[in-house]
Amino acid sequence: MIRIREVKVSILEDHESVLLEKIAKKVSLPASSILDYKIVKKSLDARDKNHILWIYEVDVSFLNEKRVLKRHSDLMVTPKEEYTFSVSGQEDLVEPIVIVGSGPAGIFCAYLLAEAGYRPIVLERGEKIEDRVKTVEEFFKTNQLNVYSNIQFGEGGAGTFSDGKLNTLVKDKEFRGKKVFEILVENGAPPEIMYLSKPHIGTDILRKVMVSMREKILSWGGEIHYSSLVSNLVIEKGKITGVIVNEEERIPCSILVLAIGHSARDTFTMLKEKNLMMRPKNFAVGLRMEHPQKMINESQYGAFSKYLPPANYKLTHQSSNGRGVYTFCMCPGGYVVNASSEEVRLAVNGMSNYLRDGENANSAVVVTVSEKDYGEDLFAGMEFQRRLEEKAYQLGHGLIPVQLYGDFVQKRVSEKLGEVVPNTMGDYSFADLNSLFSSDILVSLKEAIPAFGKKIHGFDREDAILLGVESRTSSPIQIVRNEEGLSNILGIYPCGEGAGYAGGITTAAMDGMRVAEWIAKKYRPFPDSKI
Repeated sequence: MIRIREVKVSILEDHESVLLEKIAKKVSLPASSILDYKIVKKSLDARDKNHILWIYEVDVSFLNEKRVLKRHSDLMVTPKEEYTFSVSGQEDLVEPIVIVGSGPAGIFCAYLLAEAGYRPIVLERGEKIEDRVKTVEEFFKTNQLNVYSNIQFGEGGAGTFSDGKLNTLVKDKEFRGKKVFEILVENGAPPEIMYLSKPHIGTDILRKVMVSMREKILSWGGEIHYSSLVSNLVIEKGKITGVIVNEEERIPCSILVLAIGHSARDTFTMLKEKNLMMRPKNFAVGLRMEHPQKMINESQYGAFSKYLPPANYKLTHQSSNGRGVYTFCMCPGGYVVNASSEEVRLAVNGMSNYLRDGENANSAVVVTVSEKDYGEDLFAGMEFQRRLEEKAYQLGHGLIPVQLYGDFVQKRVSEKLGEVVPNTMGDYSFADLNSLFSSDILVSLKEAIPAFGKKIHGFDREDAILLGVESRTSSPIQIVRNEEGLSNILGIYPCGEGAGYAGGITTAAMDGMRVAEWIAKKYRPFPDSKI
């Protein structure tokens, strides 16, 4: 096959039916010379609001490919882009591999290892998805928090209650990202994620995919234990020999994958007591902001918005005090959810279903923070997050604190809504969000939002909704690992977003795969496994 880039199709055309014709025109050949084609990438070019285009990259099979290549020197044979999971380890496993956490990092690590015959044991402090969804829905109704199973903890990790965004800017020479998408599609994700430039599957479909992946892991001999908090580690002579679950059950292990989420603050504390090497990491904090999705669509796509899926955006600003401000985790047609995981502390996040058909768009508007804001101690950033969440809880009296943007600028508590109505999972109450942050962070936010309004018409409208607090953009901690993936304690492999090596569903899954590769390079599967 031959790879052809920059095949342009107007959004007003029936692109699937005319794509063949456009490909043929690109190479100056009749459509009859094309045997088959496969879409590799599809992206939207909306720079010219009067002429919005779909841009395709396709692999095409021609009757005479040598002739096509000779006539078009700018074309190339489709490159081989396949992921390979190689099992070359020679050391025997004494006990099954234990994986802590069933978010994307943990579950993809378990998936590859289970398929290869390693029979891993996954320990998850939260519930399986079916039960977790019920627990979270009950929390939204009653505000009674289950600290072990919530938006942050449980099967699928925090991503299970998110927009299900899959795009990443990580360079992927080994094609792990492509393999992540292939596995997702094999387990029920829509096939278009293989080629869309900004793929997503939504929280509703992601839940079903996670259930399918779980069933395959179990069918391959793996185990998944829910409501199983790893409360301690057993370390002998600098090597992991076991884990303690729920403060009583001991599970022996010589290989431990730490795929904890970045909200596992109690686990970080326990790891410090065990002298696991960690270091602080910078992150960002801010507020969620809601606008009408229709407004975002019209600003991004103009008169052609009715022909296109819900629009998204990504905005950045450098404030006068030197801080970076950017939008994060934008959720078209989504909800703002109460994402709390600790008592008397409140954090928010964004969530969308696959169709993204909610009335509002939302995203975090966040400001970079560093040790200058919270101190140099290992857990100073984590405690900084906690203090923000405690303030947010107090401001909202246990509910999500909200404020109209115009009132935020004027430093007054909102008394009524404008045209924009909060689209939240979990109740909200009015508050003055100015009291959450230092003056530096407030200056940055109040400079950035009007600047964003110059890029997206209406972004700084007075009745836009601000909601607090967005405190968990990424892990404030990184668990140190060497070039073989190991921590300073032999047998422990830090992994994923919580360990500081990923940011989002796809990169976390990719890091889980990387850790599985390291293990397979050193250890052989169990002798009676089918491989």
